[in-house]
Amino acid sequence: MSSPDSLESQLGRGAVVVGFDGSERSRQAARWAAREAVSRGLRLVVVNVIRGPFPEVLVTPVSMPLPQLVNEDAVRAYTNEHLAELADECARIAPGLEVDTRAFDGHPAAVLGEVADEAALLVVGSSGTTGLTRLFAGSITADLAHHSTAPLVVVRETGAEDGHVVVGVDGSDPSHRAVDFALDFASRHDRPVVAVHATTGLPVDALTPGGAWGQGLGLGLDADQLRTSADALITKSLTGPLARHPEVRAERLVSFARPAQALLDASEGAALLVVGSHGHGAVHRALLGSVSHAMLHHAHCPLALVHGKSEPR
Repeated sequence: MSSPDSLESQLGRGAVVVGFDGSERSRQAARWAAREAVSRGLRLVVVNVIRGPFPEVLVTPVSMPLPQLVNEDAVRAYTNEHLAELADECARIAPGLEVDTRAFDGHPAAVLGEVADEAALLVVGSSGTTGLTRLFAGSITADLAHHSTAPLVVVRETGAEDGHVVVGVDGSDPSHRAVDFALDFASRHDRPVVAVHATTGLPVDALTPGGAWGQGLGLGLDADQLRTSADALITKSLTGPLARHPEVRAERLVSFARPAQALLDASEGAALLVVGSHGHGAVHRALLGSVSHAMLHHAHCPLALVHGKSEPR
């Protein structure tokens, strides 16, 4: 990744950045990003990445309906035309929004990483027909969520704009930042929040009277004690953010399901699911890494991945 003073990072500084490759899913992501940007009072930067260098005659690598054989100038002209059309659409659905569109050469993940290095938010589509959006589902989540300061939102076709906001809570620094993100989003969009903590990765039957927890194994706590402790953790995590956003309605949900399943269940009918990019300690980092990966592919709504201060750059 280039230095924070690069032209790309200056372009995205303090803005909402969205990747666009001409596919319908990336267009949907741009519309979501436009509404989010205007609600934050920020610029929207739409980025298209053209893989190069080009041969004199080529089959275009983008998903837009170009002629089968085109040259570099035709690709760039067509890309700029579609970016201009998208900018107009975003301005229509989000009045007052300032939109900047740019087309770059290079590797999509690397370019987007540079542009979003100091952005307020990076938004991408969940998948698509081209290398750009397929890459979003892989290295952008794996690389940018761990190396960029910008939270990453992956927009899915499913979800309800008027639904609730779900946030995973585990007491870690990324979790605290995820709660802040979730309540800020909920406040601006007038949505209720459901804060979810999964107390264990054990099967549910381990919590029955004959199970490991019921027999006094593990930490020596029964299900009621676990629930009380987990509810207290959620309450503590919500205290500061709710003080800043007292208008937000927040519900605490303690689950004995595995974390991924608990969040998947809660994301049904949600407007947004927010998770930290890793948890507390080596075991929890591995756990929430797998949870983030599962949410990327299976969440029932747009997903926001938020990291903590301790995340390596």
